[in-house]
Amino acid sequence: MEIWINPACSKCRSALTLLDAEGADYTVRRYLEDVPSPEEIRQVLDRLGLGPWDITRTQEAVAKELGVKEWPRDEANRDRWIEALAGHPKLIQRPIITAEDGTAVVARSEEAVRDALSR
Repeated sequence: MEIWINPACSKCRSALTLLDAEGADYTVRRYLEDVPSPEEIRQVLDRLGLGPWDITRTQEAVAKELGVKEWPRDEANRDRWIEALAGHPKLIQRPIITAEDGTAVVARSEEAVRDALSR
């Protein structure tokens, strides 16, 4: 499994602590440094079963500058959202864990981390 983290994020640190406590085999991706490509974001969205707007941190300063809250949340605008996430990775919700079974979870709670571990 892989976990996308921002080391400054307390939810990310909590997820890592739980993964370590459970002896999970995982790799860390510091997505602000190792920025996912639009294609990687599409793949993770498919695994999550979510739209790009569902994993966008709309309260970030750059989100406000871009006006993403006003963008339509539909298929016609999906690529626009994905390009924004790839161009401004700080907008990506975290942490995201890609599970062994090909799915993924936004692991902001202990329950979500445990869900990823059970897959």
